[in-house]
Amino acid sequence: MRVLFINAVCGIGSTGRICTDLAQNFEKDGHEVKIAYGRSGYVPPQYQKYAVRIGTDFDVKIHALKTRLFDKHGFGSKNATKKFLEWAEQYKPDLVWLHNLHGYYINIEILFSWLKKHPNLQIKWTLHDCWAFTGHCTYFTFANCEKWKTGCFRCEQKHRYPASCFADNCNENFIRKRLAFSGISKMTLITPSKWLADLVQKSFLKEYPLEIHYNSIDTKIFKPTPSDFREKHGLKNKKIVLGVANVWDYRKGFDDFIKLSKLLNDNYVIVLVGVTKKQLKNLPNNILGIQKTNSSEELAKIYTAADVFVNFTHEDNYPTVNLEAEACGTKVITYNTGGCSETIHNIDSKIISMGSYSSVCKMIVNGVTAD
Repeated sequence: MRVLFINAVCGIGSTGRICTDLAQNFEKDGHEVKIAYGRSGYVPPQYQKYAVRIGTDFDVKIHALKTRLFDKHGFGSKNATKKFLEWAEQYKPDLVWLHNLHGYYINIEILFSWLKKHPNLQIKWTLHDCWAFTGHCTYFTFANCEKWKTGCFRCEQKHRYPASCFADNCNENFIRKRLAFSGISKMTLITPSKWLADLVQKSFLKEYPLEIHYNSIDTKIFKPTPSDFREKHGLKNKKIVLGVANVWDYRKGFDDFIKLSKLLNDNYVIVLVGVTKKQLKNLPNNILGIQKTNSSEELAKIYTAADVFVNFTHEDNYPTVNLEAEACGTKVITYNTGGCSETIHNIDSKIISMGSYSSVCKMIVNGVTAD
């Protein structure tokens, strides 16, 4: 069997690692596998045998510009998508497994038109957020918006990813998505959490069979891993409070960590992995910023070195960072948002209400065992 994955990235980030893990499993079973991806980024050497690039850096920039000006994310990259599908016709996949289709790299109307022309093709689509059934946003919990249930209009989040600086095209986007994504004969939807599954069943995608497959992690990599991380960064006598994200912004809890830093005394240091150069310059003295790493092995060392992992995300589906931290023997404190509660398995980890900074501080001081 020939398997084709389509995702924004390959081998990096949570969705990229999910795709490569699945690819390796298929390959072990004797199947041929390719992962089509659109963002340039970095493909680790061991996964380059799977990688097929959709478009170029220039195509991504033009698609992003179209999004910024006209709020038409997912409707650019026409030529890049057509060229990719010419390759796919030659590859002749038996299974197409879709993942994140947002990310400025593929045209969803052209892609789904091609899928509909192959009615015998088996199709799976793992939804990692809500973008597939909204007119703009990837999440709507923070905005407390329910327009996606009937038809988006006057988007309150047009300035958030995928951001539009001027136009609000959410109503047309919603209609075009509903038309493009409907009527696929052999498509099964997959969500990594019950929380997202419940939302999908209230959306226009409810026509499709739906399965819940919790994301897994590679426990051969994410396990207690001793290192010199503390010595390297001068933290030998400090208690480490860790946060990890691909992109640190308000939604991921960046501001929450700044507030927490003001409550902790000098015995503690907050380590944030994934910060930008700009963010590094403005961090308080008790926050150590580390730029993004694509090394899972390096992450395992940092998780292991930490005393507690804190996840302040305001909106999330099924954050694998919680799984990774627990697998490395580190207790987790996470907000009770999205599917976060479904990721907690360690009896000493805690699920708390959003904004409970004093409770978090108390838990940290008391070894994450205080209620």
